[in-house]
Amino acid sequence: MPKLKTKRAAAKRFKLTATGMLKRQKAGKQHILTKKTRKNKRDLRKAEMTNSVNAATMKKVLPYL
Repeated sequence: MPKLKTKRAAAKRFKLTATGMLKRQKAGKQHILTKKTRKNKRDLRKAEMTNSVNAATMKKVLPYL
């Protein structure tokens, strides 16, 4: 069985928690921030867990995570 390659773009964006869930940053904090509320921008700073549908796909893309 050959070694599997890790998708490097995914490896930079996802981290594994101690419980085995995938953690990611929320989208929408890069530009056009003037029209977003202070509360919205504050909520975008927080990390979020990947949902179960996408987590199964991401674990295939990140075999050694």
